[in-house]
Amino acid sequence: MTFPENFLWGGATAANQCEGAWDINGKGVSTADHLMAGSKTTPRKFTANIEEGAYYPSHEAIDFYHRYKEDIAMFAEMGFKIFRMSIAWARIYPNGDDAEPNKAGIEFYRSVFNELKKYGIEPLVTLSHYEMPYHLAEKYDGWADRRCIDFYLKYCGTVFKEYKGLVKYWLTFNEINSLSLEGNGYFSGGILSNGGDLNIFEVAKESKEAINKRFNGLHHQFIASAKAVNLAHKIDGNYMVGCMLAGLCTYPATSKPEDILARQNQAQRKLFLCGDVQVKGEYPYFSKRYFHENGITIDFIEGDTKILKEGRVDFFTFSYYSTGCISTDADAQKTGGNLIFGVVNPYLKTSEWGWQIDPKGLRYFLNEFYDRYGLPIMVVENGLGAKDVVESDGSIHDQYRIEYLRLHVEQMKEAIDDGVELIGYTPWGCIDIVSAGTGEMEKRYGMIYVDKDNSGKGTLSRIRKDSFYWYKRCIETNGADI
Repeated sequence: MTFPENFLWGGATAANQCEGAWDINGKGVSTADHLMAGSKTTPRKFTANIEEGAYYPSHEAIDFYHRYKEDIAMFAEMGFKIFRMSIAWARIYPNGDDAEPNKAGIEFYRSVFNELKKYGIEPLVTLSHYEMPYHLAEKYDGWADRRCIDFYLKYCGTVFKEYKGLVKYWLTFNEINSLSLEGNGYFSGGILSNGGDLNIFEVAKESKEAINKRFNGLHHQFIASAKAVNLAHKIDGNYMVGCMLAGLCTYPATSKPEDILARQNQAQRKLFLCGDVQVKGEYPYFSKRYFHENGITIDFIEGDTKILKEGRVDFFTFSYYSTGCISTDADAQKTGGNLIFGVVNPYLKTSEWGWQIDPKGLRYFLNEFYDRYGLPIMVVENGLGAKDVVESDGSIHDQYRIEYLRLHVEQMKEAIDDGVELIGYTPWGCIDIVSAGTGEMEKRYGMIYVDKDNSGKGTLSRIRKDSFYWYKRCIETNGADI
């Protein structure tokens, strides 16, 4: 029960939640830049125009853009072997359909990658992490328009060529299966470009036309991802390109046959459909009935089938925070979680944000994914969002976070002993960043504290939490001392 010698310990962030510098050095406006802050009780508002005087958290975030050297030095102090980050597409192609890339954007990421290389940290780069150039959303309706495939491929080709020798691991889309969820048009980039109130973890009723549009947007992302895999391999045979799914991990609420079938159906539609297309290169058998019953007609064109088959990914990654239960009882108590829409599991504890804590579920789903796909796996998001208190001496005693991470590391050990080829672990928000769901700062995941509050005020100074030192020891001992 030990981790492999070359196990990739690290941490994870996203550009729109950490970089800031939203409109300088040639960067264009992204869809994420139109999201105001919200809270646990107030949905984030997506506005078609940037409103003067309003607070948009991505505009400054934690200013990683100007502080990346300081932050990377702290990651190196923890012992990171890998750092998951994303490239802001609008920093490379400000409008998305530009003739030429933004040179300042290209050089910024080159500097970041060189800084990581200085410390021997491998970048794991997400190409599209819940944002795209706003111009593509406004003019083309985002991924609903097939032309965005070519815009994405041009962007991918640019970064694949520019960063050859600096980056080995790539992910095409963050939590691509989020577009299989009801009401989450935001994740396609453009469906919500007309503004309005938005809670990205809230199920919304959709017309059949909207459902069809959303799944065709997903299909366009599948084609874009497959083409990106092939393009990467042509540019550099050493490139490894993976997929990334939201770990919508659930159980049947009871042994009632209806609950078991409901859970199976949920897992097929919201988890395995996307995994199968990207790993096996084709739509699974069970998608046919779902598409037929919901009036979904995928706009296949000649060559799509071959593209999907030839563009299969090299490794599999997913996020894991929590689990839920699937019930056919309409009155069962619902639970919170990262895109989890299940009911309460009475055997689990719950965080203050309503997420149920289930370390053993991680082992269960690592086995389930590896059994289904047989590819090397990374857990690229995992962590506990909680309020932290800075003591009078500047210390932060986040034992609750240490306990959460420790229990999940234990279960990863078990999965490896089961035979799962787990090659990496990047806990989410290794440094405090803006919450994607609520736009808050007080919902902290990091092992490094950032002095900033929910209204955007603070010095942005960095402070090591107790979990920083715990994770440093964990990595030093390759998971033996936790």
